[in-house]
Amino acid sequence: MNHTEPFRFVTERRLVLLTGQRARSLPELLSILRDISGSSIFYHTHHGFLSHHWEKPVVYNDFALWVGEALQELALAEELAALDLLAYTSIRQVRESIISRIKPHLPNPTVRPRQCLSGHEFHFCRSMSFVMPTLLVAKDIGDFFVKLGHVSNVSLYYHFLEARLRLGRPTNDFSQWLAWRGAPELAAAIDRLDPYTRTLDELRAEIIDLGRSHGFH
Repeated sequence: MNHTEPFRFVTERRLVLLTGQRARSLPELLSILRDISGSSIFYHTHHGFLSHHWEKPVVYNDFALWVGEALQELALAEELAALDLLAYTSIRQVRESIISRIKPHLPNPTVRPRQCLSGHEFHFCRSMSFVMPTLLVAKDIGDFFVKLGHVSNVSLYYHFLEARLRLGRPTNDFSQWLAWRGAPELAAAIDRLDPYTRTLDELRAEIIDLGRSHGFH
């Protein structure tokens, strides 16, 4: 990217699809997790942050919820809920971390694994994203913070959460662009924000506040 290129805010539309794969027990869950698409892993660990964007996150990890509610494996559910998604830089790492937490909780091979009640199976979904440009384009850093106040939560979610982890980028889109435009300290400060402990509105407000603290209004 050219260092004078403007920041072009995009948005997305998502199509959620059933994969046809479902799990009734921990061994079945683990078996499917090994080979299911990365888009499915991302969906089940992230979709709640957008669909419940007005709430401060508690547990939006579908795997943790299902293990705790359907299988009553409460200790494992706590471990899965404690996944630090900000610590990972790829979906592959998220997958491996989930698998490593499940393995110690598998029953002895000679024991029949606990199964969920009929109708409570874990149905694996995946999402397809259709990325589209918006009319919001920031010509410089000051203009970026003005425009950021007007972007949708879907756009914010895409640039800050989805682009970094699902697309395997080293940081969120905002920090990457700000660093290119000559504001590496501001970029680093924004990169340190944890989107998994805030609502999207809180995240936006804190990014804008950091811009103000660095002299951009």
